[in-house]
Amino acid sequence: MSLTKTTTVDQIVVQENGIVLYREATRIMEDGNQISQTYHRSSLTPAQDLTGVPANVVAICNTVWTAEVVAAYQAQVAAQQTQQVSA
Repeated sequence: MSLTKTTTVDQIVVQENGIVLYREATRIMEDGNQISQTYHRSSLTPAQDLTGVPANVVAICNTVWTAEVVAAYQAQVAAQQTQQVSA
């Protein structure tokens, strides 16, 4: 009986505003047969620190987060904060 545990990024989604969502699947295998699977979901906002993020997700972020996307996201956040203060 051989047990193995693998964690892989099995889903990456880029939202219109530049937020990157990704899901990691952790699978427990016994003699080649999957006996357990769990998921962990994470989100990343434009220009967020990518320390500890899987390499394939970092590659997507570095491609998607252009200067224009980062500036538009920051403007969106600032506008939302202004609306909350005004309300």
